Amino acid sequence: MSGGSDRIFSFEFFPPATPEGAAKLSATRAQLAQLGPKFFSVTYGAGGSTRDRTLAAVLDIQASGQRAAPHVSCIGSTRDTVRATLATYREHGIGHLVALRGDLPSGSADVGEFRYANELVAFIRETTGDWFHIDVACYPEYHPQARSPRDDMVNFKRKLDAGANSAITQYFFNADSYYHFVDEAAALGIDVPIVPGVMPIASFTKLARFSDACGAEIPRWIRNKLESFGDDSAAIRAFGLDVVTDLCDGLLSHGAPGLHFYTLNQASLTTIIWQRLGL
Repeated sequence: MSGGSDRIFSFEFFPPATPEGAAKLSATRAQLAQLGPKFFSVTYGAGGSTRDRTLAAVLDIQASGQRAAPHVSCIGSTRDTVRATLATYREHGIGHLVALRGDLPSGSADVGEFRYANELVAFIRETTGDWFHIDVACYPEYHPQARSPRDDMVNFKRKLDAGANSAITQYFFNADSYYHFVDEAAALGIDVPIVPGVMPIASFTKLARFSDACGAEIPRWIRNKLESFGDDSAAIRAFGLDVVTDLCDGLLSHGAPGLHFYTLNQASLTTIIWQRLGL
């Protein structure tokens, strides 16, 4: 299968909390950079708790000659803080953002001046015109807080109407949910690239915890199989690689515009999947 230069392949990192973590991330980035991604995105902690570390990680990626796309979240932010963040990114020549609603830090009630991602997208466009390419999130299995699938789709369209250029999905293991979501989006006249998010499987307990938190479904056959391996990490890894490689292969052959890997700051699983796909 050919890679196709117009496909959008990207890798996501979280900002490291320690000097050791930063050194490890540099090594991971150097390894993944060999795969020639379009960009690396860097997440943003709840309520902006990692603001400085996100910026540091982004500047590090940019300095290495790669394109960096920081996450900007609106929950807990004011217009002034977002305006200052955008100005900093522009000064450093960063032209790509992932605009999200984000999470409130636990125990905090202050939502800030933006309630929804579409308000953030509109504000970025108002403040900076077309300077940034803006990605937004979408949820093939629906946002855990959405009242209904229809509501969720309307909310997605609102973010695009506000000026977003493309979208990255929450990870999923059931490809049909993605195809169905893309069809529904097309029926609403949405024609931006909707890039599937991919979560390599390294550990069952971690995967179960993430999935419960973000509303991603682990199909029962995958869950049962992973549980049956107990703490045999080699078996979990081998099975996870097969499942996720098959998923990616199917998505690309069905015309997905690319893949966005949630790397968890590790290079090995993503690299193996990439090589198996022959990209």
